Amino acid sequence: MNFSKAELKYLKLLAEEYGTVSAASAEIINLTAIQNLPKGTEHFLSDIHGEYESFNHILRNASGTIKLKIDETFTDMTPEERRSLATLIYYPEEKLEIIKEKLDGDYHDFYFETLTRLIKLLELVTFKYTRSYVRRRLDKEYAYIIEELLYGSNSVALGRGDHRKNIIESIIEVDAADDFIISICKLISKLSIFKLHILGDVYDRGPGGDVVLDTLKNYHSVDIQWGNHDILWMGAAAGNKACIANVIRICTRYDNLHTLEVGYGISLRPLVTFAMNTYGNDPCPNFKAVASTKDAMYDADLASLSKISKAIAIMQFKLEGQLIEKHPYYEMDALRLLDKVDYEKYTVTIDGKEYPMNNTFFPTIDPADPYKLSDEEEAVMDRLQRAFLESELLQDHVQFLFAKGSLYKCVNGNLLFHGCMPLTDDGKFDNILTSDGYMSGKEWFDYADRLVRTGYFGKSTDKNKQRGIDFFWYLWCGYKSPLFGKKKITTFERLFVEDESTWVEAKNPYYKLIEKPGSEAIVEHILADFGCDTVNGIIINGHMPVKKGANPIKANGRAICIDGGFAKPYQKTTGIAGYSLIQNSYGFILTAHEAFESKAKAVQQELDIHSTQVAREDISIRMLNKDTDQGAEIQEKIDGLKMLLEAYHTGLIPQTVKQ
Repeated sequence: MNFSKAELKYLKLLAEEYGTVSAASAEIINLTAIQNLPKGTEHFLSDIHGEYESFNHILRNASGTIKLKIDETFTDMTPEERRSLATLIYYPEEKLEIIKEKLDGDYHDFYFETLTRLIKLLELVTFKYTRSYVRRRLDKEYAYIIEELLYGSNSVALGRGDHRKNIIESIIEVDAADDFIISICKLISKLSIFKLHILGDVYDRGPGGDVVLDTLKNYHSVDIQWGNHDILWMGAAAGNKACIANVIRICTRYDNLHTLEVGYGISLRPLVTFAMNTYGNDPCPNFKAVASTKDAMYDADLASLSKISKAIAIMQFKLEGQLIEKHPYYEMDALRLLDKVDYEKYTVTIDGKEYPMNNTFFPTIDPADPYKLSDEEEAVMDRLQRAFLESELLQDHVQFLFAKGSLYKCVNGNLLFHGCMPLTDDGKFDNILTSDGYMSGKEWFDYADRLVRTGYFGKSTDKNKQRGIDFFWYLWCGYKSPLFGKKKITTFERLFVEDESTWVEAKNPYYKLIEKPGSEAIVEHILADFGCDTVNGIIINGHMPVKKGANPIKANGRAICIDGGFAKPYQKTTGIAGYSLIQNSYGFILTAHEAFESKAKAVQQELDIHSTQVAREDISIRMLNKDTDQGAEIQEKIDGLKMLLEAYHTGLIPQTVKQ
C-alpha cells in the first residue's frame, strides 16, 4: 500500500505512542470494544438563569434517572426506603449525618446494606463504560478497592469466599464506611451522565450565575451554547459599556447585586453615590426591584435599588443609542427613543404614535444631544468598566465560556443552539447585513462567533477588535441575532410607558413556522446547512419559555424547546420549573420538573424535584458508541492503527526496539 506524505507523517506520530505490532493491535482491540458499548447518556439543560440550587439538584439526580434506576432495581424496598437512598446519593455528606443521628450508634447493618445497594447501582451505571474510563474517575485513595467491589465479585469461583462481602466488612471495621459511601454516591451521580450540554443563559434573574459557572468548571464533561444573557456578561467582561449597563440594570431589577459585588468583587459604590445624589427625590416608578429571594428587605433598600436602576437605565439607553448610530447596519433605529421624547410635554413617539410617559425627571439628558453622557455619568461608567475588566473571577468564567462554548454545536447529527435560526416569513434563511456583507444560515452563526472572539481575545492593533466588542451588544438584543430572535427589545417602553401595547416583542418567524404542519422541511433545511443528520437529527434549543399548556415538541418531533422556566419569575407563565432532555442508548426522554424548594428540604424531608416524562422515544435498535460522533473519531483512530500495522509489517516504519 502506498501512503501519502501526510499519511506517513501521521503514522510516524502514531508510532511514537504505539511502537510495536502488539501495542497497536491491543489498542485496536480496546477501541473496538468501546465502539460496541451502548452510547453514554447525554443531558441537555437550558436557561438556568442563576437558579443554582435547582440546577445543582437536577445535576445530582440526573433529571430523575437515578431515582428511576433505584425504583426499577430495588423492588424489595419500600417507597420510603428508595426515596431515602436517592437522597443519600444526591447529598451524601448531609444525609449521612441525619441517618446516623437516628441510628444512635448502631451503624453496622445500615453500612453493610447501603454499601451493597450502592455497589449494585454503580454496576448498572458503569455498564456502558470500559474499566479504564471508570478508573480515571475514581477517587485515587479508594480506586483499587472500588474496582474490586465492582469487578471482583466473581472471585467465589477461585475459592476465596464471598470477596465483596469481606471487603465491605473490612471497610466497616476500619471506620471507612462514611468515606466510601460518599465516594460511591458522587461516582454514581457523575457516571449517570456521560456528557452535559448547556443550551445557554447561565446568568441573570436568579442569585447564583457565578456559582453555576463554578459547578460547570468542575464538571467532568460539558459544552455550552451561549445564550443572550451569557453573551451580555461576556460583552461586559470585554469592556462593552452598553453591556455593562444592561448587566447592572438586570441585577438591580432582580435584587441580584450579590453576584456582582460578592461573587465578582465589582464595587458599585460610584454608581450608588451618583444615583442617590441625582435621583434622591425621584420616586422612580416602574423601577421597583423584583425580589429574587424570600428574604424581606427594608422599604428604604427597595427605594435605593429603584434609584440605582433608573440611573443605570438612562446611561444604558444613551450608550445603546451611540452604538446604533455607530453601526447603522445593525438596523436597530427603533431602539433610539431618547431623541423621540418631547421633554416639555413628557411624551414619546413610538412607531409614529405619541404616548404619555410615567416619569418627568431627566436631569442628565440634554434634549439637544440626548445620547451624550453627562460628565458624572462618563466618570461612573469609566469606573465600572475598569471594575469589570479587573474582576479576576469574572474574566476566568468568561474565558471558560469561550473555551467550552460557541453559538451552536452539532452533536450526533443534532443541532444545538440557544435561540433561533433567523428566517423570513416564507421559511428561507434571512440575509443579515454586516460590515462584511450579507450573511445567512450557518455562515451567519460562524461569522458572529468569530467576531466576538476577536473582540475578547484580539490584539489592540486588530482593526476588528473594537467592532467585535461592540458586537456583543448586538447579539444580546439584535433582531436578527440568533440569541435574541425578537424584532425589538422593549426595555424603554416597559419602564416609561404604561400602554402595554408598546411592550410587545414580536418574535422571529422561526418560532411560528416550526409550529405549523409540514414544518419538518424547514428543520431539515436548517440541519442540512449545518451538516447535521437531515433524516434522524433534531434541533434542540431553549430561550423561549414554554407557556402553560403549550407543547415543547415542535415540527412533528424534529425540534424541541427545553426552556420551561428555571427562573422563578417565569414560573407563573410556564406552570413548571423547567424541562430537561436526556438521550440514552434507547432514545430521547423529555422531562418536566416542578419547582425546587431548597437543598435543606431536599435533605431533611427527602423532597426530590417531582419530574414527569413528557415524551419518550424508544428505538428498536440500541444506539452504540460506534453510531455517535465519538464513535466516528474512534473509527478514524482504528483506521490509522490498521494502516500503522501494515506499515510495520512491510517494514516501511520500524518498530520500537526495547532496550
